[in-house]
Amino acid sequence: MELLCPAGNIASLKVALNAGADAIYLGLKDDTNARSFAGLNFSPKKLQQAVEYTKHAGKKIYLTLNTFARPSEEHRWYQAIDMAADLGVDALIVADISLLDYAHSRYPWLDLHLSVQASASNLAALTLYQQEFDIKRAVLPRVLTIKQINTLAKVSPVDLEVFAFGSLCIMAEGRCHLSSYVTGQSPNTGGSCSPAKFVRWQEQGNRRLTRLNDVLLDQSSLDEQMGYPVVCKGRYLNEFNQVGQHALEAPTSLNTLSLLPQLAQAGIVSLKIEGRQRSPAYVEQVTKIWRQAIDTYLENPTLYQVKEQWNQGLAKVSEGQVTTLGAYERDWQ
Repeated sequence: MELLCPAGNIASLKVALNAGADAIYLGLKDDTNARSFAGLNFSPKKLQQAVEYTKHAGKKIYLTLNTFARPSEEHRWYQAIDMAADLGVDALIVADISLLDYAHSRYPWLDLHLSVQASASNLAALTLYQQEFDIKRAVLPRVLTIKQINTLAKVSPVDLEVFAFGSLCIMAEGRCHLSSYVTGQSPNTGGSCSPAKFVRWQEQGNRRLTRLNDVLLDQSSLDEQMGYPVVCKGRYLNEFNQVGQHALEAPTSLNTLSLLPQLAQAGIVSLKIEGRQRSPAYVEQVTKIWRQAIDTYLENPTLYQVKEQWNQGLAKVSEGQVTTLGAYERDWQ
């Protein structure tokens, strides 16, 4: 099983590889990827350095082009594909059908991975993408149960990748427009569901207010740890709740260490760590723990057990310092 780790800069890429990552995924310094934040991602020159460093380490590198090209601006995404092919990246992670078609027709030797933003979650969808664009892998949305993943893996025409750790998305990925009602910008084209230019933190007495485009999403004490503001993770007042609670989702991180044997037995080829926007320290800590867990499982699958220090280490860098299995395990089903 491949351990696929994020890199928002060269420092994160290097620590991920040194900590045991099998592959790295990253994006360009623009809105062709869904983590478009100031100070994050790679210029063309930095991307070339990243490719050379990763190849020298004997590992793989994937370029994320998972936003949807805007009308009359498709050429910018096409240029990114051209550059990736010239630099020799191992695969492109793509959601937009037009971009898949461009990459497949121009560079048939370049592996294509279907992004989670494409929301492909059944056999018919995977078959279509495989037949039309020869995708080699699909990243499954984080709304499927482990039972659904098992069922799909038995018949999938392509390799499957799942998110193993990191921030959760409770929406149908690739179809969420929730934040566009607050910012006026679609997360699927703008590169972020909470663009940094709209984020405001304000101190008011002993409280900290969190706003997105002047809409109050949350408030906390000054010493309370807060996650990055997104609409779905805000705390709101309503007719049933006058104290302010998380209406849709509490800030937590996905942690599937306990499901590692089931994911391996299902034939999942890649375990993805979320967090291109996180620090090198986060990337290093999570990569080390997951490297240990995967190696422990492979050494003796029947005796695999999650070590408490692994969970403790992951909890420290988790959103809200809380982890969950998310949709992988729904008790109410």
